[in-house]
Amino acid sequence: MKSDDISEITRLLGELREEHRDLDLAINRMADDSWQDQLHMRRLKKRKLKLKDWIARLESRLIPDLDA
Repeated sequence: MKSDDISEITRLLGELREEHRDLDLAINRMADDSWQDQLHMRRLKKRKLKLKDWIARLESRLIPDLDA
């Protein structure tokens, strides 16, 4: 893997982690409100799960392949 690829993946991981944190905060705020929009909350949770999966895939790309 090239250093350009690593730096690009690292930059993207930072952005995704920040968006994941922001979604977590938004979901927590909505949960405190008894009049929240359930559909909107489900969409936010779904987006958060997709981000988590994307982050995991990118993190696995940063792990070097080792020959057994």
